[in-house]
This record gives sequence, C-alpha cells and structure tokens, in this order.
Amino acid sequence: MKFVVSSAALLNHLQAISRVINSKNTLPILDCFLLNLEGNKLSLTAADNETRLETAVEVSSADGDGSLAINAKNLLDPLRELPDQPLTFEVNDETLEVYIYYHNGKYNFVGLKGDEYPQPKELKDSSTALKMNAQVLFEGINRTVFATADDELRPVMNGIYFDITADDLTFVASDGHKLVRMTTKETKGEGRASFILPKKPANLLKSLLPKEAGDVEIQFDENNAYITMTNYTMVCRFVEGRYPNYNSVIPKNNPNHVTLDRLSFLNALKRVAVFSNPASSLVKLQLSEDKIVVSAQDIDFLTAAEEVIPCNYEGNVMNIGFKAVFLIDILNNIPSADVRLELSDPSRAGIILPVDSEENEDMLTLLMPMMLND
Repeated sequence: MKFVVSSAALLNHLQAISRVINSKNTLPILDCFLLNLEGNKLSLTAADNETRLETAVEVSSADGDGSLAINAKNLLDPLRELPDQPLTFEVNDETLEVYIYYHNGKYNFVGLKGDEYPQPKELKDSSTALKMNAQVLFEGINRTVFATADDELRPVMNGIYFDITADDLTFVASDGHKLVRMTTKETKGEGRASFILPKKPANLLKSLLPKEAGDVEIQFDENNAYITMTNYTMVCRFVEGRYPNYNSVIPKNNPNHVTLDRLSFLNALKRVAVFSNPASSLVKLQLSEDKIVVSAQDIDFLTAAEEVIPCNYEGNVMNIGFKAVFLIDILNNIPSADVRLELSDPSRAGIILPVDSEENEDMLTLLMPMMLND
C-alpha cells in the first residue's frame, strides 16, 4: 500500500479527531488512529470505548487498498514539526512496517492490523432520524454544555438532554445547582423522542461544528447515535437513564425582577468574588428600589468587597446569596447585552434570562441560591 498526502491536510484532520483518544486506554489499539485507504480516499478514525470519530482526506498516487492502525503519538508528534509538504507513505502489507518519506528525510515504525480495531455498533431498525442546521446544533451545545455535571452517582446529569417534539427541540443541562434550557423552533422531530448526549462527544461537536456548513443528520436508537456532518462522522453511546423533569424545578411566579447590563453585572461579580471565601465562593446581592449591592467577605482573612450597580428593581427589598463561580459561568454564556433577573424569595431558585433573544429561540437559566448567615 502506497500513497502521497499533504502533511498540513493530514495534520489538520488528525488533530481534529485526536481529542477522542483517552490518555489511558484498556485496549492498546485505542491508542492508535485507524487508516483505511480506498482508491484516492484515506479514511481516518479515532475512538475510545464509547465515542468514535471518522473523517477523510484526499490522497494522490495511491497504489493498493488496505487498512492499518498507527500509534497516534508516532503520527502526530513528527507531523506537528514538519512544514507543509507532500508525504509519501509506504506500507508493507505483510509486516505492517510503515515508511514515511518527506522532503529531506524519512521515519519508520510498525503498525497494527486494521481489522483488530473495534467496529461501531449498528443501529436498530427502530432508529429515528433528526436533521438540523450545523449552527443550530452548535448553539444548542455551546449554550448548555457548561452546566453539565461530573457526577458518578447520577450519570444522567453528565450530558445534554435533547428533548424532541413535533414543534421544537429543547437542549437541557443541569448539575443540580444550575440549569440551562434552550428551545429552538428551527428544528423539530417527527414525534416525541429524547436522548442524553454525554459531555465528551458534546465538547467534540462544539469544536467541530463551527467549521461545518449545511445540515447535520443524527440517526439514533435507544443507546447509540450516528452524527453525520459534511467532513466528519461521529458514533457515540448515550448516557442511559431517565432525565429528571426539568420543567418542574423552574419557579413560575417570580414577582421580583430587574433588568441589568450583562457586562456591568459580570465584571462587578468578578471583582467582588476575589474577596469571597474560596471554599463557598458566596456573593450576596442586596436588591432595593434603585440599586443592587454586590458584596462578598472572607472572615478567615478579614477581606471584604462591595460594589453598587444602579438599576430599576421592581419588587420587595431582598438579600439573596449565590455561588459566584456559577453566576459568572451563566452570565458568560448568555448571548445578550442585557439580562433579566427574576426572583421569588431568597430560598428559591433565581431565573436569569437574556433580554435579546434570537428569532425562534428561547433560553432560560436557573441558579439555586445559597444560605446567608445574616
């Protein structure tokens, strides 16, 4: 088997799929990329036990077909140091010895048999298809993935919940403290369906989708999905289990509300949070008619900070505490110049909404409060 390929094109595709590979694998062959040559098309695959990502690159002067697995480090590390140039791959089909020739040198190593590489699970006949624009999928993942949990006891919280109906698609993520719900009418299913996309494939899609144009097709059954993009195909296993009823935790009647400039609020929080107790990261919001006082203190180190934000607040005078890092996270991920804060009382969740929403899009974030000592 022999072929010539551009080093820059090969590196670009390999780097995109390399994030699938775990640092420690139970199967040694999962430390490798699978290369499969058919005509002038070289398919490249990376996988772990639950996620598989495949792409293809055009080659020239191809001679022979076949597949082999090559250690990812042996392929990626030298490629990163090479300037863009044609690379000639020569593979001995019997011994699997690989020679890679470049402008003024060569390197060689031994690969593994391609047919030993794990194959993806086939979907059941009862599988469902969902088609959506790449940017709609990117926005849904990008706005919600930060709120997913890392909870071994409740694995269903470790992913993004896709709630599909005949009218719309809702992306939901929560770690029990904060929750994000984003509904888009740009995409709809043929009927009711749902699945939980794990955090790792969600983050991989987040990095791949901005470069994609056109539609993405998701073909899925109860356990797995095939996600087909223009340049990549992903196969991933869902998180198994029943996602909690997210609508039931969103408080409906919130008589106290205020609209704020998002960046002013965010920057004030960042400054004040420096002086909060590192263990709790507690900031206090004192809401009154014409201002919000953002304050924090760390009694152990005798530090404190306070900042006043002028605003029009409608509601009762109230003190409420939030975990600063969570509130900063939420404000960083809301795509709007102004945000609306809706509260009922200091013991119930606060709702933060974007004032300016995209057409056909509805986003809601929720944050549980923290107890104040005073």
